[in-house]
Amino acid sequence: MKQARTIMIQGTASTVGKSTLVTGLCRIFAQEGWRVAPFKAQNMALNSFVTRRGEEIGRAQAVQAEAAGIEPTVDMNPILLKPEGDSRSQVIVLGHPLAAMEARNYYRNRASLFTVVQEALARLRSEYDLIIIEGAGSPVELNLAHYDLVNMRIAHLAEAPVLLVGDIDRGGIFASLLGTLMLLQPYERARVKGLIVNKFRGDLSLWHEGEQMLTERSGIPVLGTLPFFKNIVIAEEDSVALEDGTAAVLHPHHHQEHDQLEIVVVRLPYLSNYDEFDALAVEPGVHLRYAASVAEFPLRPDLIILPGTKNTLSDLAWLWREELAQHIRQLAKRGCAVLGICGGYQLLGERLSDFLGVEAAAGTVASGLNLLPVETFFEALTEKTTLRCQAQITLSAARGLFAHLGVQNFQAYQIHIGRTVASGSADQGDGSAFQIATGGEDGTLNADGWCAGYYLHGLFENEAFRRGIIAALAERRSLELVSSDRSGFDRQGEYEKLATMLRAHLDIPRLRELCNLM
Repeated sequence: MKQARTIMIQGTASTVGKSTLVTGLCRIFAQEGWRVAPFKAQNMALNSFVTRRGEEIGRAQAVQAEAAGIEPTVDMNPILLKPEGDSRSQVIVLGHPLAAMEARNYYRNRASLFTVVQEALARLRSEYDLIIIEGAGSPVELNLAHYDLVNMRIAHLAEAPVLLVGDIDRGGIFASLLGTLMLLQPYERARVKGLIVNKFRGDLSLWHEGEQMLTERSGIPVLGTLPFFKNIVIAEEDSVALEDGTAAVLHPHHHQEHDQLEIVVVRLPYLSNYDEFDALAVEPGVHLRYAASVAEFPLRPDLIILPGTKNTLSDLAWLWREELAQHIRQLAKRGCAVLGICGGYQLLGERLSDFLGVEAAAGTVASGLNLLPVETFFEALTEKTTLRCQAQITLSAARGLFAHLGVQNFQAYQIHIGRTVASGSADQGDGSAFQIATGGEDGTLNADGWCAGYYLHGLFENEAFRRGIIAALAERRSLELVSSDRSGFDRQGEYEKLATMLRAHLDIPRLRELCNLM
């Protein structure tokens, strides 16, 4: 049986740009008519995605598939690790949670997972012309080399030529690229067919000598130097880009103006799926910021968003400890609107109970922010909800934040553990905020409608929902926003811009040759 051609992108470290590069290459080869798919054997990230079959994979692979014009499947990321602490992660295999494991136990069981990876890659190679494989971290973590399940072991399995990417913005580009090559085993080094320098700032003509020096010292050609960019918004793999300030969402295309809505997303330690706010960040009438301390909040925000989190109880303790919970409660009393999404919805309730020890010590009961009349119960890991759905605002919720949403369906998805129910103090006549097309209800509003929560991810990617929330906030503040002729946030347009940039700075003919696509 004919198998797809392969090429692999590895990096000298995490966050050097591997995921974005794979995204752009998926777009380029799809533009040229090839059936191309991404693959990452093991991904460690809090940003995830739900496939049509209700299986969970890393958000980066879903983005790469979208750029390639194909439907994301679980084979593109057969193993997903979602950190729950410094050395503990939820292990998701073929889209379903297996267990929460300490790193030591995961390493002990890694060998049994290699078969899962082999079979997933084989299925992809039987369906597509080209598989673009992404590595993770560095391929020369020497103390963990014998546990490798995502870098050179996969390159050998797929017989893939490797491109090694380094981040020049960090400094030490020669040390990182040449040092990585030096530490590889000879048979591994032989697989590296090209070097790519990423995140260059300034005059590229001044770097040509550097490219020549890298080629001469390594014996491997530099296939391109990519510029540092802020004008292309690609969903990030995890929250590291928020922490180091490089995320494109922190640098919207417009400048901050006086007559704008101030929207704050709380940067929780275990923040997840924050790419759903990318579209909100580029709205002309919005100034969106991420805040991890009281000092980072604006004086009078119009809306505070508590986003999704992988570890709700840990982040709840952090909110109280950093006095952010108290600050949010005070702002809500002064009239600031508050919205909680998924884990953020749970945080807004009266109580959170973990009797089974799913996220904390068994028997844990914690006080939430008490801004919504609900309470959450954490249940077994196997009860995790992963669902893509359509949702519609209910008539009883058409007020406050949701006053301008109207009767229409919004595309959304759910990824969560825990069951949130009305508490004893709730007004039982209010009902839920959303009706889900496949059955069921979701979400809660407070009495005046300016504090709300729900489990639905991705609602802000629906233009009607996003503009409806903005209209409600603007009306409340008697703010007349300048109308825009923009047709809304377009991820496909962002992929096109990324592909155009890569074509301008990479040796695409050489890449075709390496992929045997001539």
